[in-house]
Amino acid sequence: MKSRRPKVLHEIANRPMIVHVLEMARESGFSDAAVVIAPGMEEVASAAGRAFTGARFFEQAEQLGTAHAVLAARDALRGHDGHVVVLYGDTPLIRPGTIAAVLKKLDGEADLAVLGFEAADPTGYGRLVTDSDGALAAVREEKDASPEEKSITLCNSGVFGFRGNLLPELLDRIGNDNAKAEYYLTDAVEIARQDGLKTAVVTCAEQEVMGVNSKAQLAEAEAELQARLRAAALDAGVSMVAPETVFLSSDTVFGQDVVIEPNVVFGPGVTVGDGARIRAFSHLEGARVGKNAVVGPYARLRPGADLGQDVRIGNFVEVKNATLDEGAKANHLTYVGDAHVGAGANLGAGTITCNYDGFNKHRTEIGKGAFVGSNTALVAPVSVGDGAFIGSGSVISRNVPADALVVTRGPLDQREGWAGRMRARHERTKGNKK
Repeated sequence: MKSRRPKVLHEIANRPMIVHVLEMARESGFSDAAVVIAPGMEEVASAAGRAFTGARFFEQAEQLGTAHAVLAARDALRGHDGHVVVLYGDTPLIRPGTIAAVLKKLDGEADLAVLGFEAADPTGYGRLVTDSDGALAAVREEKDASPEEKSITLCNSGVFGFRGNLLPELLDRIGNDNAKAEYYLTDAVEIARQDGLKTAVVTCAEQEVMGVNSKAQLAEAEAELQARLRAAALDAGVSMVAPETVFLSSDTVFGQDVVIEPNVVFGPGVTVGDGARIRAFSHLEGARVGKNAVVGPYARLRPGADLGQDVRIGNFVEVKNATLDEGAKANHLTYVGDAHVGAGANLGAGTITCNYDGFNKHRTEIGKGAFVGSNTALVAPVSVGDGAFIGSGSVISRNVPADALVVTRGPLDQREGWAGRMRARHERTKGNKK
């Protein structure tokens, strides 16, 4: 990955890959997770622990193959009677329904099930060798495969399912007599068949089991997941003018009859209420958009932005850690940070809540029905009472009572004919210099 960050913490749809995998496992019905990590991977353990409550962690000091990695979690397998599925932290696109199919196979005809796919180009993948009855006979790594086996296009995803408590015994019998001198989990297939156990293949789309080993593949995974998220939103009734230009997070939530215009980005933690419209070129993160609210174009909602019903946030408006009650408006060129704006209040163009004094953040309170004129600076901590009017160009550093009018700009100084006299004087000066 050419990165200091552990591979499985790289994100798609604003969520680490390992979190996608563990959340998929939880959605598939698993109640226990054993996560095998390399030494010094505390960040990975922290992210995985948040994604799957109760997950246990096991350290693999040396990397000697997939079976060796699973053996690191032996304590989790000891005494476990339920099915076991081996997943990978860099394979984040598997759907819960696919794992459900593996579990169904284990509930029925198979003691061991491997998730496979038909590869457009099988080069580099292990091949799934089947017998005349279509049962899985072996998994052959490419370096160990014969020319005939290399022609097989049914390939191994690496995902294995085991019935009950079969896995520990199979692991103990796996050797490393192969080209890489590693302990392959894939050897469990032939050992199982030698014991008369039933082995089977469950297939899925190749894209679903794509592993991520580079930034280019990370971008491919992002594109695939974005396509899924857009399709799900459209199926749920969201209107998108140009879906391919909208970028979603895994946790984005939409109400009914939401409209999203082109080139909108949803960061993590966004909820959009019924009937809301998100106009073009807006960026939202950690925000709630209320029913029938309108955001944008060119708006930015930062974490803590909470917009009530019928709120209007216009072009080049930024909202951070602020609540705007029903019907409040900030239609253009405004910053609302660390504030509460009452119902029906109007913030004119260029209004700024000056929330930071260089050391601490402070709150601004704007009452319901208040009118803040254009180009006003509200120096927090400060409050503007219900129904108050602030004249344009004011700097408000003291609390304003309800229904008051406050104007802090200086009086107009008008001097008739001054501009003409100034120009004439400059013309004379230029003439003297010649």
